[in-house]
Amino acid sequence: MNVSFLAKTPLFFGATEEEVRAMLDCLGAVCKKHPKGSVICRAGEPARSMGLVLSGGVRIENDDVWGNKSILDHAGPGQVFAESYACVPGEPLMVSVIAAEDCEILFLDVSRLLQTCPNACAHHARLIRNLLRIAAQKNLILSRRIFHTSSKTIRGRLLSYLSEQALRAGKNEFEIPFNRQQLADYLSVDRSALSGELGKMQRDGLLTVHKNHFCLTGHHI
Repeated sequence: MNVSFLAKTPLFFGATEEEVRAMLDCLGAVCKKHPKGSVICRAGEPARSMGLVLSGGVRIENDDVWGNKSILDHAGPGQVFAESYACVPGEPLMVSVIAAEDCEILFLDVSRLLQTCPNACAHHARLIRNLLRIAAQKNLILSRRIFHTSSKTIRGRLLSYLSEQALRAGKNEFEIPFNRQQLADYLSVDRSALSGELGKMQRDGLLTVHKNHFCLTGHHI
């Protein structure tokens, strides 16, 4: 396991490699590989552990009883998922976690973090602070999605989402973590209508797009 990589992740931020090794042992770390498209965590089932993506990426999605899919988030290397559910034993997941590509996941038993460490581990406080910071960031992510889907038009939703992506990238050219169908699901719109609107936005000189690569070339008036 690449402990040097883990020491640079948000969860283990501020810890030395030696401290990370001690925490992995304390949290009962288990590493598993998942092929693209496989279900890592299924909605309706409790999450016994939180996951940290070592390689590849996962989608956080929700399917209602009629089969409508909504993509809530994407987690790549170094990011975690199911941490909130893992902190509440027995709480069923409202979302599913799907392997967006072949990936390797490190599972950590959060219940050990929330209890007094039998080894008097001095690193628990730091890990709890980091986990709290991550939870706050996740709340912001959900808030951003609500903001992006608040517009009544597809163009308005696209402008909101793409503007945020450009701001995060620090430039007008960037790649997003979704393909066309996933982007439609994330913005809660029809895929064909989304593709049609992207075509119109290109003709209007607002952007150019190739697959998941975008370049914003104009301003919305």
